[in-house]
Amino acid sequence: MIRVETTPRPDWQAAVEAQGLVWHTADGRPYWHEGACYRFTAAQIAEIEAATAELYRLFLAAGDAILADPVLLARFDIPPAFHQPIRDAWAAEPPALNIGRFDLGYDGAGPPKLFEFNCDTPTSLLEAAVVQWDWKEAVMPRAGQFNGLHEALVAKWRDIAPYLPPRVHFAHADEDSGEDAVTVAYLRDTAEAAGIDTAALLMDDIGWDEEAHRFVDGDDAAIAALYKLYPWEWLTREAFAPQLAESLAAGTTLWIEPVWKMIWSNKAILPILWQLNPGHPNLLPASFDIPQGDAVAKPLLAREGANVSIRRGGRVVAEAEGAYGDAGYVYQAFYQLPEAAPGCFPVIGSWIVDGAPAGMGIREDGLITGNTARFVPHVIVD
Repeated sequence: MIRVETTPRPDWQAAVEAQGLVWHTADGRPYWHEGACYRFTAAQIAEIEAATAELYRLFLAAGDAILADPVLLARFDIPPAFHQPIRDAWAAEPPALNIGRFDLGYDGAGPPKLFEFNCDTPTSLLEAAVVQWDWKEAVMPRAGQFNGLHEALVAKWRDIAPYLPPRVHFAHADEDSGEDAVTVAYLRDTAEAAGIDTAALLMDDIGWDEEAHRFVDGDDAAIAALYKLYPWEWLTREAFAPQLAESLAAGTTLWIEPVWKMIWSNKAILPILWQLNPGHPNLLPASFDIPQGDAVAKPLLAREGANVSIRRGGRVVAEAEGAYGDAGYVYQAFYQLPEAAPGCFPVIGSWIVDGAPAGMGIREDGLITGNTARFVPHVIVD
C-alpha cells in the first residue's frame, strides 16, 4: 500500500460535480483529493476483501447472540420500547440493501483490523462508487480498482423491488455541508436505475396522520417505504418516538435500513465481538472498562470521529470535540496507522452490500478521522 503523488486534472472540480459530488471542498481545501492516490497489489485487495466477508460473518453471529441475551442488549442504551421491534425485524428480514462500510486499519503487512462498522448512516458512498472510478478511467485507465459498488447497489434494488410498495421515499436532514444530500441523491439514482419509483423528502417534513396512524410526507401522502440517512438512535429519542414504535409494530412503513441496524452501528458491539471472538486476527481488543494499555475511547453513539480520544502512555495524545458521550464509552486497543505522508493516516472504508464485499474508499486525516478527512482514490497495480 503506497501513497503516490499525482497531478490533479485541470478541471477536476467540474469533473466531480458532473458525477454529482458538489461537496468536494471543505474548510478551504479539497475534500476530494486527487493530488495523490494509493496503490495496492491484487494480493492486498484479496486480503481486504476476505477480511470484509469475515467481519460480516462475525457481525451476523454477534447479532444473534445480542438479541438472545437481554443483558447484552441492555449495554446498547437503546430505549426499551424498541427492543422487541429490533428482534422482530432481525427475524423477519424485511427488504433492505443491507449496505455498510467497515472502517479498517491496514498497513499492508499485517491483517486488516476493524475500527467500526458504519451501516446505519454511511457516507462517502458516491465518492467510492462513482467518482474515484471516473478518475481512474480518466487518469489511469489500465489500472484496476476494487470497485463494484454501483453495480451491486442497482442489482440489490432490483432484487428487492418486487417486495417494495409502488413508491419509496428518500429522506435526509437539512444539513449545511450537503454530504447527506449527495449520498441520498445517489442512492435514489441507483433505485431509479433498478426501475423503482422514488420521491425526495426532508426528515423535518415527515408528519404523522393521527386518523390513519401512519407517517406521511409534506403532501400528506402515505410513506409506505422510506430510505433515511438519519440515525436510528436519534429517531428513537425524538418527539415522534411513540408513533415510530407504533409504526414498526403495525408495519405501516417499511424502513430502509431496518431498525436492527441500531445494534451493528453502535460501538457497544466492539467489546462483544471481542468477547465472542478473542484473539481474532481482524479484531482489536475492546472493552467497556478503561484498559491499562494504549487505547482509543469511543462514544457508543457518535458520528465522524466526534468525542474520540487516543490515550497512550497514560496521557491523551489526540482528541476530537463533539456533543456525544452521554450514553457511555467503549475502549479499543490503539492501532498504529501507517503515516503515508506527513500528517496523513489512511483509513480504509470497505463496503459491503447484502453480505458481499463490493468495493472500498480511503480517507486520510490526522490520528482521528473526522468529518473533514480527505477522500483519496486508489488503484490496483501489480
